[in-house]
Amino acid sequence: MLNWLRTLLGRARAHPGTIPEALWQHTLAQYPFLAQRAAAEQSQLRTLAGQFLAGKEFSGAQGLVVTDEMAVAIAAQACLPVLHLGLGYYDDFKGIVVHPGAMLARREVMDDSGVVHRYSEVLLGEAMERGPVTLSWQDVAQAGESASQGYNVVVHEFIHKIDMRDGTANGCPPLPSRTAREAWQAVMQPAYDDFREQVAMAERFGGAPPWLDSYAATSPAEFFAVTCEAYFVNRPRFAQDFAALAGLFDEYFRRNRLSTQ
Repeated sequence: MLNWLRTLLGRARAHPGTIPEALWQHTLAQYPFLAQRAAAEQSQLRTLAGQFLAGKEFSGAQGLVVTDEMAVAIAAQACLPVLHLGLGYYDDFKGIVVHPGAMLARREVMDDSGVVHRYSEVLLGEAMERGPVTLSWQDVAQAGESASQGYNVVVHEFIHKIDMRDGTANGCPPLPSRTAREAWQAVMQPAYDDFREQVAMAERFGGAPPWLDSYAATSPAEFFAVTCEAYFVNRPRFAQDFAALAGLFDEYFRRNRLSTQ
């Protein structure tokens, strides 16, 4: 249990989700994209992050000790996507595993002939359906600096959790109707297709590389996660290349609420 949270839980009248002022100000100083938000949003984010911490369990891998500062940093960034949606989007899991750096995952896939292929994959984070979220602390810690490139591993993995709410991650979050899903895809699919074309032109013919991480071109789910990273940590730059998506994300993340909460 976090030191500050343990202290608060020991006080009969204290709210267990109240992040201490000094700890919160330290977090804002480390991550300017949080400090740049309006005062009302910062206050809301602080409350939500405290509630998030009270309901999650952090563990360190490879001997890493998860400190209060680390946990609050992760919580604040994880709560950005659900700032106006509510924590109901994250109620299907408790565990957050923090590695010192990148991790090596062993994979198995079966091809069409029934042959099993085994390989290793380097991961900076991973979100399991109805399971824990795994993060590289090295990349979390550098999120303040990497925001200029639109990169944020915490947002990326927690967007996958949102995407998984209605089944396997497919690049479309929970929406109330078929019409709403069609409207989402009408904006998302052309943006994805255009981005894949831009990446292909850069890789095959020496065209201008995209600002956004080319990993977004690997699948609709990754496109959703990578574009959301940029949207939440560097919206002005993101909107230059993805104006339609910026509007779509504004509509979804600022106005939608989970109907089952």
